[in-house]
Amino acid sequence: MIEPTILDAKEIEINMGPQHPSTHGVLRVKLKIDGEKVRQAECIIGYLHRGVEKISENRNYFKCIPYYDRTDYIAAVSNGLGFILGVEKMAEIQVPERAQYIRIMMTELNRIASHLLWLATHALDIGAMTVFLYCFREREEILKLFEALFGARLTTHAFRIGGLWKDLPPGFVEAVKKFTDEFPARVDEYEQLLTKNRIWLDRTRGIGVISAAEAIEYGLSGPPLRGSGVPYDVRKLRPYGGYENFEFDVPVGKNGDTYDRYLVRIEEMLQSRRIVEQILQKLPSGPIRGKVPRVLKPAAGEYYSAVEGPRGELGYYIVSDGSTQPFRVRIRPPTFISLQVLDRLVRGHLIADVVAIIGTLDIVLGEIDR
Repeated sequence: MIEPTILDAKEIEINMGPQHPSTHGVLRVKLKIDGEKVRQAECIIGYLHRGVEKISENRNYFKCIPYYDRTDYIAAVSNGLGFILGVEKMAEIQVPERAQYIRIMMTELNRIASHLLWLATHALDIGAMTVFLYCFREREEILKLFEALFGARLTTHAFRIGGLWKDLPPGFVEAVKKFTDEFPARVDEYEQLLTKNRIWLDRTRGIGVISAAEAIEYGLSGPPLRGSGVPYDVRKLRPYGGYENFEFDVPVGKNGDTYDRYLVRIEEMLQSRRIVEQILQKLPSGPIRGKVPRVLKPAAGEYYSAVEGPRGELGYYIVSDGSTQPFRVRIRPPTFISLQVLDRLVRGHLIADVVAIIGTLDIVLGEIDR
C-alpha cells in the first residue's frame, strides 16, 4: 500500500514567524512536520540585533547603562541593575542601605509585572482571553509606580551607579502597600480560571517535559530550570545588593512540564510580594547615593556580575583596561540559553503545542538578539 504524501514528501517544512504573535517577538522557527506532528525545530534569530555590547566600547560607564536597561524591554529594571552592580564591584563603590532596599523593591515589582505579562500572553496563546485582561489590570498598577519614580513606564532608566537618581515621591510607600495588600486575591482569580481548568491542564500537562539533569546540561536557569525541580536562584546562592536581608522561598516543580513552569511563576509572584512587604516594614532612612567619582576609571581586570532576572540568570562579563569606558562587555541572557532547548522540547508534539512551549520559555527577543 502506498502511503499518502504531501507534495511527494512525508515531511514538509513550514515557517512560524518572524511576524507571528505567538513567537513573542521577531523569532522565526522553521518547523519540520509530519502531518500535525513536529519532527524538528530550527530557531533563526538576529532580526532585532542592536549591538549594545559593541556600543559599550565607545561609551563611558555612565552612558552605557540606558542601553542595558532596554535589552529586555519587559524587565528593564532588572537588566539595568545587573550592569550597575558589575560597575560598582569594579570600582568598589558602596551603595547606601536605603538605596539597596528601594532597588530590591522595584526589581521585585518588575518581576511581578514581567510574570503578569508572561501569564497574560501565554494564556491568550492557548485561548484564555479573560486571564489576559485580568493580568494587565494588575500590571497597570505597577507601571504607574514605575512612572512615578522613574518617569517612564516600560523602558525605564531606573538606577544609577552608586544608588538612585531620586528618592521615593510622596505617597509612594502607601501605593505599594495598597498593591501588595490586594495582590493575593488577584492571583487567586488567575488560579480559579486556570489551575484546575480541564482545557488548561490538557494543553500544559506533559507538554515540553525536560528532566532536571537535561535542564542543567542545557544551561537553563530561572523558571525553566526550577520547573524541573532544581532550586537554583542567584538571589539565594549568591546574594547581591542586600537580598541576604530578606526571607523568601524558591518554588520548584516536579515534572518539568509546561504546567509546572506555570505553577512556579505563580508562586514566584507571591514570593516577590513577600519580599516587597518586608522592605516596606523596615525601609531605612538616609542617603540614596554613595560617593561616585566624576570620572570613573575602574582598575584593569575581568569582572562578572549576575542577577536573578524574571527569566533566569542574567550575567554581565565586563573587561576593564583602566580607561573610562569598557574594553569589552558580554551579556549572558537567560532566554538565549532557554531558546536552545526549544527543538528538544517540541519534538513529537503537535504544531499547536509549539505555541504553548514557546510561551512557557518566556523569551524576549531584545535580550536574545542584543
